Amino acid sequence: MAALSLSCTPPTAVLPCLPRRPAASLLRPRVPSRPTLVVCLGAKPKVPLPIASPSPLVDDPAKWDPAECDALLRGGEQVASVLQEMLTLMEDMEMDGAFAPVVVELVAQGVIGNRVDEMESGFLMALDYMIQLAQKDGDDERNSLLEVVKQTVLDHLTKKCPPHVQVVGLLCQTEKKESRHELLRRVAAGGGVFENDKGLKCQIPGANLNDIANQADDLLESMETRPTIPDRKLLARLVIVREEARNMMGGGLLDERNDRGLNTLPQAEVNFLSKLVALKPGKAVEKMISDVMHGKEEGADNTESTNTGPNSDLEPSTGTSGRENATGRKPQPVRPGMFLETVSKVLGGIYAKNTSGITAQHLEWVHQTTLKILQEMAF
Repeated sequence: MAALSLSCTPPTAVLPCLPRRPAASLLRPRVPSRPTLVVCLGAKPKVPLPIASPSPLVDDPAKWDPAECDALLRGGEQVASVLQEMLTLMEDMEMDGAFAPVVVELVAQGVIGNRVDEMESGFLMALDYMIQLAQKDGDDERNSLLEVVKQTVLDHLTKKCPPHVQVVGLLCQTEKKESRHELLRRVAAGGGVFENDKGLKCQIPGANLNDIANQADDLLESMETRPTIPDRKLLARLVIVREEARNMMGGGLLDERNDRGLNTLPQAEVNFLSKLVALKPGKAVEKMISDVMHGKEEGADNTESTNTGPNSDLEPSTGTSGRENATGRKPQPVRPGMFLETVSKVLGGIYAKNTSGITAQHLEWVHQTTLKILQEMAF
């Protein structure tokens, strides 16, 4: 972290030149288009999202939605207020060289701890926007200050979430596979002190592995049912968390706790899996899987339509064709989480009937290859 001094830019200067607040008559409610962090910022959401920042805003302010613009302005005003209070407190402190980052973190803990329950839903959106501008300007001091505020906010919000949600957030921030497995073992054993990849120790809660897997699965479903996926890195992390939590449970593929009610396999994923099984495992098939996981070919988002209701232009997730049909309805794209779920269901059916053979080996290879690609995407 860059050394921070009392000569930090005042909070009013940290704020970028945001567009003017639109008139109230121009504001209209809309369905959120990105997995914004709504945990503990108001009423408890139906499906709480993991501790992660909103996706970056588009560069052109003219393209922002009026409601999004309003939330950004409200959040920006609150960020400026937090920074002003922090700088006021730091005026009476000795900001001496190596101790400067420590002082900033302590002040941020105190200020944000008193305000976290009052934060606007656009606070993190505004904070991320300011960080992007600081990085573009090459202002390391401003960027470091904003990053401290951001991490402190996320830490406070994490503590307010249920244990299994906290664990999902921690797992999404843990890069090494061995560290994630150790974290899952500690959590299943009742929690305790855990040292992460960066050597930092933190207190982790005890949680049920099944609850962790189900939470990740719920989050995946909320992201994958949208026409577009704004953050594929977060999606890949959630898939890995779900699969590793399930693998830690004793029953494996046939464990009844892994049955999440998927009785009819999704047609798009089945069609893609059939194409893979018909080919010999190798680099060509691995590239096909990689393309789909990255949102290309069969996995490309349907950007022409944002309607997912009964009048949607998208085909239902189940059907008789993976191609555009006579009605002109587009097929659902292949999604990483649903694809691995489909592979697991087919494998489970093969093992349950004791008919394992070359097909089972092929599917196991597809499963492991997909996980390897998602690991590379996630971190």
